[in-house]
Amino acid sequence: MLPSRTDFLIVGAGFAGLTLAERLCSAGFHCTLVDRRSHIGGNSHDEYDAHGVLIHSYGPHYFRTNSPQILEYLGRFTQWRPHVYKVQSWTDGRYWSFPVNLKTFEQLVGHRASEEEFAAWLEAERIPIDMPRNSEEVILSQMGRRLYELFFRGYTRKQWKLDPSELDASVCGRIPIRTDRNDAYLKEQFQCLPAEGYHVLFDNMKAACGERLSLVLGVDYRDLKDSVPHRHLFFTGAIDEFYKYRFGPLPYRSLRFEREYFSAGQLRERLPVSGKAGFWQPELQVNYPNDFEFTRIVEMKHATGQVCAGSTIVREYPADWELGQDPYYPVPSRESRALYERYRALADGEKDVTFLGRLGTYKYYNMDQVVAQALKVAEDTLAAHQPLI
Repeated sequence: MLPSRTDFLIVGAGFAGLTLAERLCSAGFHCTLVDRRSHIGGNSHDEYDAHGVLIHSYGPHYFRTNSPQILEYLGRFTQWRPHVYKVQSWTDGRYWSFPVNLKTFEQLVGHRASEEEFAAWLEAERIPIDMPRNSEEVILSQMGRRLYELFFRGYTRKQWKLDPSELDASVCGRIPIRTDRNDAYLKEQFQCLPAEGYHVLFDNMKAACGERLSLVLGVDYRDLKDSVPHRHLFFTGAIDEFYKYRFGPLPYRSLRFEREYFSAGQLRERLPVSGKAGFWQPELQVNYPNDFEFTRIVEMKHATGQVCAGSTIVREYPADWELGQDPYYPVPSRESRALYERYRALADGEKDVTFLGRLGTYKYYNMDQVVAQALKVAEDTLAAHQPLI
């Protein structure tokens, strides 16, 4: 049942919307949280599949942060399971250690090597570029063309349907390169997953809101915003959609997921390839940069620690985005940034609407960055408003 009135209408029940709702409801405000999906959590939602394997429904979400404050805040709603995320890359008919590190170099040259030898090789291979302007130049300036072609160019072109030379430097700049044997995929201090799954974390955040939260799922906010009087609207959806694509749609990339389950017997047969009993592949994620339509295969069981006989893998296929589909990734290019600035100018003129989140601000945020943004918006809101109901 819809409330007769609410303090704040929040559109989108992902990390941004739930964080905002929890903070405002805990301070005494009434919030109406609406999402057109049938579940909370947005793209971070996880669930047990038909075989009882816990999977991430919309692609892997590896929580990591350098902020003890963000970890402590979310830790109110979950216990953490520490996990160092590991990735390999399949190309030229073999698994490679990835991101590029000393182990990768040893695979390339076929013998054990020192950090000094690898550093000297990189210095000889890299193309000096003082101020890289795009993702291609970032990688070429760090490691040269050979590793760029082996691991980055094909993957990036599949993922974004753009050559790395057309993408912001930040895209490939997110991936570290190391001259030691550290093969961790990420570099943040805290790397972990909610111990019981993201769906439990989100349920606990919802429960913390208490009766001050009205949750409406499976409904587009435009179908109810006029019937629920509110003081302010917080919008975490796509900013161009909010403005009915006045300047044309912003570019996004979409995804398609293909799940496949393997029984315990099939996993035993796979052991010579996976190298790990009970698993289909050697690590949580394997990238396929070149010879396949999909970009990666993810086997979340590596990270969740779930004990079960079988395992489910998920192949991830990049896809063109069309109106009416869920957008996954804002495309970080010079052209898209210019178009977004036109929408941001409209947003800056809004007195009773605040945009936040990856889609609301058209920025490729990590989860902890979204939470930090929502906490700041909540803090500013609490300073400016007093509860009325």
